Amino acid sequence: MKSISLSGSLRKSVGKKDAKAARKQGLVPCVIYGGEEQKHIFLSEKEFAKAIFTPETYIVNVNVEGKSINTIIQDVQYHPVSDKIIHVDLYEIKEDKPFTVSLPVSFTGTSKGVLRGGKLQQKMRKLHVSGLMKNLPDKIVVDITNVDTTTPVRIEDVKYDNLTFIDPKRNVIICLKTSRAMDDEGESGEHEAAPAAAPTDK
Repeated sequence: MKSISLSGSLRKSVGKKDAKAARKQGLVPCVIYGGEEQKHIFLSEKEFAKAIFTPETYIVNVNVEGKSINTIIQDVQYHPVSDKIIHVDLYEIKEDKPFTVSLPVSFTGTSKGVLRGGKLQQKMRKLHVSGLMKNLPDKIVVDITNVDTTTPVRIEDVKYDNLTFIDPKRNVIICLKTSRAMDDEGESGEHEAAPAAAPTDK
């Protein structure tokens, strides 16, 4: 997985007044949990935004008082009007323990159905997987070569060594939507297309 390193400072107080003052200075109140004890820290909003406002998923390496902590973003709270980051929950991860993370999906190949005039419909943009940090890829690559009217790609069709997929295995990742050109083909008898599979999603 991709990673980003940020320098943080411990919060002397966890009150609302302290947090409000810090936000005015461009800092984001954060809590790191999952380790031996919770840590309340501040991180630079400008630097942190690089790991939040992106379709990618990052391991966030937080440096606090000379100690490096590997974390993953669990929850982000935004201001209801400005959409500024106002609080972040970070989960501490260990290299020797599996953890669950949401990874972006990308595609390879050319769909058979697209070559016949159909259009692809992406149903899931991220997949939840569990594994060790060393085995987690930057993204889940899905081969769409065989995608056609009756053959979507489901989670159960995607195979990765040393990874466990958390979402329901029958969930459709990507499927084909028939076009007017494909329907006309079927009516003319030149190439009758089968009915499209009914995709499911979370």
